[in-house]
Amino acid sequence: MEFLNSIFVKPFADMVGAPDFLLQVLWEGLVAGVLYALIALGFVLIYKSSRIFNFAQGIMVVFAALTLVGFHEKGVPALLAVPLTLLVMFILAVAIERAVLRPLVNQPDLILFMATIGITLFLIGFGEIIFGGENKVMITEQLYIPTGSFEFEPFGGFVSIEQKDLTAVIGAVLLVVGLLVFLNRSKMGRAIRALGDDHQAALSVGISLSTIWVLVWFIAGVIALATGIVWGARAGVSFALEVIAFKALPVLMLGGLESVLGAIVGGLAIGVLEKLFEIYWGQPLLGGNTETWFAFVLALVVLLFRPQGLFGEKIIERV
Repeated sequence: MEFLNSIFVKPFADMVGAPDFLLQVLWEGLVAGVLYALIALGFVLIYKSSRIFNFAQGIMVVFAALTLVGFHEKGVPALLAVPLTLLVMFILAVAIERAVLRPLVNQPDLILFMATIGITLFLIGFGEIIFGGENKVMITEQLYIPTGSFEFEPFGGFVSIEQKDLTAVIGAVLLVVGLLVFLNRSKMGRAIRALGDDHQAALSVGISLSTIWVLVWFIAGVIALATGIVWGARAGVSFALEVIAFKALPVLMLGGLESVLGAIVGGLAIGVLEKLFEIYWGQPLLGGNTETWFAFVLALVVLLFRPQGLFGEKIIERV
């Protein structure tokens, strides 16, 4: 009886008894969810336009962040280092399209996936040669990202919101809104969507596959830079940052591999739910550290009932 009480009663009683702490947990979960959604968007855009699962998205986050910090270490002003880093990511997108994707057109999906693993290994080696393997500090202050905190006292309690987290959320929202406007309103955005809906039909009306591939890999690079700045400000910049890409996998499984909306909703849901579970169930009952596996279990449960994800399209094949 006591065990059932600790699962079904006590956590909710704790939420009601300390609403200020609940707000703090929800905010931290929201921040994590926004960052998960950003990472997942990079996967979704590339898969939607080319049917390639981009294993290299994680190292692209690291490479973009290291490039930004590297430019600043060479004496380039921070605000100039950002567009220079974007230029590097554009050159990288062109190089990947010309050297990797174009020769592998019409190859099986597994071959293309293995190619992205090759890109990952190349960027790790190339990055270590250029930037070294030591940890670096993100240039937060030089980018005018505030580092203080806002403090509130709701319900007679205490809630602290880090200004850099608030900046990350606002920046991510603006980036996602801009991306959605681009995909739905611009000519190139509609071309990306058309290519994702039907490759053959899109090519038959003159849409350039090479141009779209360069564009989506560059957009993924922009998302990687934004993610690298935010995560780097929280945890520093190193090649260990690459593992954050794995946090996007349950987001993709939950929201659907081809859905931009699914990446956003899935990221927010997993960020909030894993934080709630960790604080109110994981630490009291399981000793904590549930954030490393909760999202995967949640995604697995969803896949059992909806294999295409919550927002994925159901595929019907005639045999």
